[in-house]
Formats: sequence, structure tokens, C-alpha cells
Amino acid sequence: MNRPQRKENANPTDPRHTRREVLRQLSCVALGMPLTNVIGGAGLGESPQQAAAQQAAPTFSPVPAPISQEDDQFLDGLERANFLFFWEQANPQVGLVKDRCNVRTKDTSMAASIASTGFGLTAICIGDERGYISHEEARLRVLKTLSFLWHKLPTHRGFYYHFANLNTGDRMFDSEVSSVDTAILLCGVLTCRQHFQDKDIEELAHAIFDRVEWTWLSEDTSLLSHGWTPEMGFIPSRWDLYSELMMMYLLGMGSISHPLPSDVWLAWKRTIFEYEGLRYIGSFAPLFVHQYSQAWFDFRLKRDRYADYFQNSVIATEVHRRFCVGLNPEFVDYSDALWGITASDSARGYVVWGGPPAMGPIDGTVVPAATGGSLPFLPAKTLRVLRTIHDHYPNAWCRYGFVDALNPLTEWYDTDVIGIDTGIAMLMAENLRSGFVWNTFMKNPEAQRGMASAGFKPYTPQTT
Repeated sequence: MNRPQRKENANPTDPRHTRREVLRQLSCVALGMPLTNVIGGAGLGESPQQAAAQQAAPTFSPVPAPISQEDDQFLDGLERANFLFFWEQANPQVGLVKDRCNVRTKDTSMAASIASTGFGLTAICIGDERGYISHEEARLRVLKTLSFLWHKLPTHRGFYYHFANLNTGDRMFDSEVSSVDTAILLCGVLTCRQHFQDKDIEELAHAIFDRVEWTWLSEDTSLLSHGWTPEMGFIPSRWDLYSELMMMYLLGMGSISHPLPSDVWLAWKRTIFEYEGLRYIGSFAPLFVHQYSQAWFDFRLKRDRYADYFQNSVIATEVHRRFCVGLNPEFVDYSDALWGITASDSARGYVVWGGPPAMGPIDGTVVPAATGGSLPFLPAKTLRVLRTIHDHYPNAWCRYGFVDALNPLTEWYDTDVIGIDTGIAMLMAENLRSGFVWNTFMKNPEAQRGMASAGFKPYTPQTT
């Protein structure tokens, strides 16, 4: 989702410094970066034959073994803690979930985010499935949330404002009506519809989803806008590069009420990167772009005319691991047991960082959500990191799981937990353990129609 660049002396607990402008700004950041590891692109007029040729290079393709009982217990502890954030840091009467929470003091912030709420709805389904709460508690919270989303939370053409007051739902920080954050919310709504099989929940979920006017967002272009504000109209930036945009386009193509045409799937660019002989589709962006759509959409053993996107995320995660480990001469904390950078808090404020190529003022900070959000892609290697943080850096652990970031070199530990970072770790932990979120969400006809419209077909991958 949209994340901003760091501002000098920014307050990392200010929700206005979370995820609003990142991809918009990354296009500018990329202009100053070396292009030696970018070898081409698919989409925006490139033929499928050219794309296939670029993807024909040898790939890194591990075959993960089932996780051990010990690892499963560790992940259950992580999920239980993550769940508490979404249960306790929400308004129980309206269901909105805080964007972030300071876990070192009594948190009095009032900023909820629709993306955090989307993760929270999915977290309730997991909590119900795992028995963290009773089924009736879970059903009632979801019903109240969907009722508030349908009847009271302000919308424009069915899309929701990025930030809202936790209690009233009023727009905060002059935030935009956000296309991708609405998509994350909708993924949570649709997960609830399938999981609970409850008439009232089903009717509300249908109403919320069918109200979204995807065709309004694409009136004059195949590339959707990042959003809209009452003051300025459409945000000029478009979703035109590989990122978490996949969920948004697939949901739009799966709509019955306002469907996007299938050619929107071909319009965005798929740039091919190469690192140490590994080729993958990527962007000048942090690791989260390889994770968010795949928290709900199951791309395993499927491909479109361009790629197997699950395998692509496996490769991108392995590349990021190698990149971080390669920084060890400069930052001695980075190793096979401790790596992972994605847009996050830092001692200097909110930072957009990652690589390769190196982005942001990398300083040895480690972000647990980087590996937590990649658990299904590299199970053994990401689990090793999370266990290292848990076992050797106790100040990085809190009631809600891991704090957003830590720097072992300076002994800095974040005070905050961030909803979408906690959410991506929880959902991907569950997908690794059981595939529950994938299996539940993919029963939705909207998800199935979207992937069919995009041309996804099952296939048997070749491993090397």
C-alpha cells in the first residue's frame, strides 16, 4: 500500500507518516538509482514472447519442507499476539482498527486506517478458526464492522478514505480516497463473507463490494489512479508498475456491478531485474510489494502470460536476503540469521528502504515484517530470522508481537506496532501453517473471476 518517504525529524508515531505516498514518490526516487540490474520489462506494449524470453533465465526454486511442530508453536504464539492488536486496538462498536499503537505507554491515538481494518477483519477470521476467541464474539465484531462500513463510514463512489477517526469514522489528515487501501479492506470483507457463511454478513459484504465503482476510477485510462480528494480531484500518479496493485486490478476485474476490462491487467509494466543470476519482476520499491496481494490471492501453481507471481516473490525474497547479508561488512548485525528491510519506522522517523539496489539511509535496522510477510516464500530462512529476533532481542517483543523495527547496532527499539506490518506477518504465518486465508478468500467468485479475466491458468513449474 502507499507508504511515504522519511522526513527529517519526523515523528514516527504520527500516522500521517505512514504509507500514503510511497509508490508515488518511488518513481522519482528511481530516477537517481543505477539501472545496471534492470534488464527489461513486460507490459505497456511489450509482447508476451519478449516477456517469456526474459523470464526464461534460470530461477531459484527451493522446495520447502513442512515446518516442524516447534516452528508451528512459535508461529501460533506470534499469531496470538498479533491477533490481540486487531482485537484490542479497534473500536468494538464500529470495528475500525488503529493505524498504529505505542506499546510502551498508554496509547491515545485516534487514527484508524482502512487497510489496518482490512487486515483486522481477516485476523478475526483466523482468530475464530484458531479458537483465540469464541465464534459468536468473532461474528458479532465482524457484523458491527461491516454494518458501520456500509451505513456510516464516508465513501466516494464506494472507495474509502485512507485514515478515519477511530470512533466517528470522520476523514482525518485530509487523506485521500485510496484505491489500494480500499482493495485491502475489501479483501478482508470478502474473507469474512466466505468464512462465516452468515446471511447478514453475506448481504453486507455484497453491498460493500458492489458499491465500488471501479469504472469511475478508470474512466480515461487503463491505469488506475492512486486515489482522489475532494479538494484536488484525482491524484495524478497511476498504478503503472509491478507492486501490490495486483489485488486491486484483480478485484476490479472480478466485480459484477462495475467490472474493469481485462486489458487493464496488461497495461502495467513488469520490469525484469537480475541479481546474482536470479531474474524476477520487481520495482524500485521495498519488499512489501511482493507480499500484500499474496496475503489473500493464491498464486501458487498458476501463471498468466507473464509470470508465476508466487515463484517471483520467492526469488525476490531470496535476492533481498542475499542483498542484506552482503551488507555485513558495513552493518555487522546482518547475517543469515538476521536480515530483512522494508518500509518502516526507524530511529530517525519513517523510512522507505530496501534493496537491491539500496534504497534509503540503511543503517543496520531490521524490520520483522520483512521476513514475517515472506514466510510462505522462504519458510526456513525467514523463520530463522524471526526466532533470532524473538530469542536474542527481547526488547523487540511486546504484547502484540514484534515492534515495527529494531536496530541491534545502536540498541534502538521502536515504541510502535503498525497495523499493516503486524497484519501481513499474521496472515502469512497462517498461510504457511494451513493456507487458511488463501483457501477461504479464493472461494469468492470475485477472486475467481478476476484471475480468470487476467488469464491465470494452472501449470506445473520447472525447478532448478
